[in-house]
Amino acid sequence: MDLFLLLTTFAVTLAVGVPVAICLGLSSLAYILAAGLPVVTIPQRMFAGMDVFVLLCIPGFILAGNLMNFGGITERIIRLANALVGWMRGGLAMANVADSMMFGGISGTAVADVAATGGVMIPGMKKSGYPGDFAAAITAASSTVGPMIPPSVPMIIVGALSGISVGKLFLAGAVPGVLMGIAMGITCYILAVRRNYPRQEWQGFGELFLAFLGAFWALAMTGLIIGGLLTGIATPTETAIVACIYAFVVGAFVYRELPVRAVPRIVATSAVTSAGILALVGFANVFGSILASERIPQLLVSSVLAITDNPILVILLINMLLLVVGMFMETIAALIILFVPLLGLATSVGIEPLHFATFAVLNLMIGLTTPPVGVCLFVACNIAREPLAKVISAVIPFLISNIIVLLLVSYYPPFATWLPNTLMGN
Repeated sequence: MDLFLLLTTFAVTLAVGVPVAICLGLSSLAYILAAGLPVVTIPQRMFAGMDVFVLLCIPGFILAGNLMNFGGITERIIRLANALVGWMRGGLAMANVADSMMFGGISGTAVADVAATGGVMIPGMKKSGYPGDFAAAITAASSTVGPMIPPSVPMIIVGALSGISVGKLFLAGAVPGVLMGIAMGITCYILAVRRNYPRQEWQGFGELFLAFLGAFWALAMTGLIIGGLLTGIATPTETAIVACIYAFVVGAFVYRELPVRAVPRIVATSAVTSAGILALVGFANVFGSILASERIPQLLVSSVLAITDNPILVILLINMLLLVVGMFMETIAALIILFVPLLGLATSVGIEPLHFATFAVLNLMIGLTTPPVGVCLFVACNIAREPLAKVISAVIPFLISNIIVLLLVSYYPPFATWLPNTLMGN
């Protein structure tokens, strides 16, 4: 009965539009009161969930991304993306994808990508003759590449939950992220040819060279992050702090577009964003600990294994579950609640933890562009001023291409494991 109250409260509050963190907190409170447990359990479990050293990466990478964005990075990356692929049929749409791939190596979050690049790319695409719903759809879909290409906030969460090396997780997401970008680029081209979308004139190698020089310092931050982790010079948390210093120096003294007086406001904004993520982590840990006390993870594992222990079918079932969950739940909450029990299920049938972590995160990234809780869809719709129904229809081809990549990564482990194992060892 107490478990029924927990799940019912969560479902009802989520259905009426309450933020996911509050849904988790209210449903956990309802359970604790009904079960006669001390309310002090909530802050204790919240603190236990947030008191993980590797989570200190999150404020650092968010601050670094914001500093780079305010320092003029967005326009430079868009210029480089346009120079690279803007001359092809549907090139501005493909530039949108390329932009997200490059921006993802700096921000680490999909929503930041949509907000930062969507404000420039969506109006630009509409002005060039692209339908508004298509512009919003490709902006939302391509933003999901960001959390796959390092640094990645969801991968940091997974590392904190499982003990898997954050450096390996970062590298594991790189190849799937590139595959997502290529698949969406191909989809853009096919749609552009069929619908006769516009293309820009080739601007020449001179413009490409100048655009690369302009974006070089921004793109180099990804190399700085990966280099620090691969060489072992710095931990992920230390790398995040170095990235903040680097972002400030580049924005203020190289690009000279980051006024020092704006830094306190950027720090405050980053702190609010980080606090929201960590609050979600805390409440999700309370909710997850209740499910663990009710032995739901064990019930989930035994139920699936009672159906099949074939790894191919287990992967299919896990993907189906996560795709459905991603439609209704925020990525970080879903990871904290489901990752550990599903990891136990995956390892019980011989799936490597690093491989599982990669396709699980990729799966939930797809959920950012699926209704009814597709956060990136809502942000893109607001920027484009297009109705949600039209954008949902326009995003379907990109969802299909991303699901194809998900299946490739799920059923061919080297897509996830080859790069980290090659560079960091088994």
